[in-house]
Amino acid sequence: MRRVYCLALAAGFFLSEDRKNQILVFDVGGSHIAASVFSPMGMTLGPLSAVPVPGSASPAEFFDAFESLTKTVLPAPVSPDGVAIAMPNPFDSDRGVSYMKHKYQQLYGIALRPGLAERLRCDPDRIHFLNDAAAFLMGELAKGAATGVCRSVGITLGTGVGSAFAADGKIVVKGRGVPPGGEIWDLPYRDSIVEDVISTSAIQRMYEQLTGIRAEVREIATVGSEHPQVRQTFERFGTELGKVLRSTCLEFGPERIVIGGGISRSAGLFLPSAENELVDTGIQLRVSELFERAPLIGAGVSWTQKDTEETKPPKREPTSVA
Repeated sequence: MRRVYCLALAAGFFLSEDRKNQILVFDVGGSHIAASVFSPMGMTLGPLSAVPVPGSASPAEFFDAFESLTKTVLPAPVSPDGVAIAMPNPFDSDRGVSYMKHKYQQLYGIALRPGLAERLRCDPDRIHFLNDAAAFLMGELAKGAATGVCRSVGITLGTGVGSAFAADGKIVVKGRGVPPGGEIWDLPYRDSIVEDVISTSAIQRMYEQLTGIRAEVREIATVGSEHPQVRQTFERFGTELGKVLRSTCLEFGPERIVIGGGISRSAGLFLPSAENELVDTGIQLRVSELFERAPLIGAGVSWTQKDTEETKPPKREPTSVA
């Protein structure tokens, strides 16, 4: 019964008729921006489109990318009912201001809503921002590998490490077992931090130690698990991942941890080793079912939840009877 209750919490707001059917959704990555149109009633996406955007992009180039994508996924002269954008941290989602220094440095401190509203033909108040890792987990909660459980964690593995925690179908950023802001990337781990041991650079470093060759993760995975040094690299990575997840997530008590991000496409090479480190915890490890669609669906879900809350009529105070 509790599982049914949690699933209802995660999706219940879609049961009533919703007039919104043209929600532009974007996922801002380190080297590209992806976009689609989200339909709240069916929690579905239209065709996906993406454009490369260098980390050194100016505000004008950044806005150009959004405008170009909008013209591709939302034919003129239709205007969106709303816009939801999944952004990497550090980012102030309420104010729409980026504080990233490792990429998109030229956006630092700039309020993005006015420029985006002008390019997307949308009221600034209809533009909603959220963390990209939270968007990923919300997508998996709605239609992916996290459906049907009450407590879950989403981990995105790539150049960096993203994380989000959810209880009863909602993202939580504080509470028992939840690290500050729901972020594990900068938590102390051994002599370093988490991101140094379970990101792209960690796999590259492990492989280089074994072979003397510096290569991209995709290239390493392509060699295949039959190659002993590739197998050793990913087994070591999986072991480290399992230990990190035990260290950072166990106290939260998740039923399931969903792994996404670019590295997750090689999960067959490292997931068994990670599972071995968690075998006594009862935690299920799952690979994303939605991949690049997850944060886009999650962004649309988040926008719809927020819009539903904002348009609810105020509660009426009970009148006292003399």
